[in-house]
Amino acid sequence: MITPLDIENKKFTKQMMNGYNVDEVDEFLDEVTEAYEANYKELAALRPKVEELNASLERYKNIENTLQNTLVMAQSTAEEVKNVAKQQAEQIVSDAQREADNIIRTSKESALKAVGELEQQIRMKEQQFNDVKKQFDIYKAKMESLLISQSELIKEINKEDE
Repeated sequence: MITPLDIENKKFTKQMMNGYNVDEVDEFLDEVTEAYEANYKELAALRPKVEELNASLERYKNIENTLQNTLVMAQSTAEEVKNVAKQQAEQIVSDAQREADNIIRTSKESALKAVGELEQQIRMKEQQFNDVKKQFDIYKAKMESLLISQSELIKEINKEDE
């Protein structure tokens, strides 16, 4: 790359006839040198900023990838928790129904007593199911809060960089 000093030190051979006016050439070279020097300094000053911006861009891309991975993991985990809770609920209902059928077959009197116990167990199992469902809702809310806070963090970082 030609430096401003190269332009300033450039010498032309002088011709006797039909040559350029030396003063005009020197004056023009001075103007070119000044303009080129200003551009050269500006370019040198902007290079670190470009490197800094590229590093920031890379950092933001990493944050974005992390957030995307976190979101996918959160969605996957939420779906898994939901499926497990549903399976548990179905198993609880199935177990309760099977137990109720056995008791009813054995005796009407003991069935009435057992029905009350089963209803209590069903209520307990429903309570357990509701507890699992609440835990899922809490987990989901925490994940949403995490994602929102991460998004706000990125927005703040973007505002600081502007």
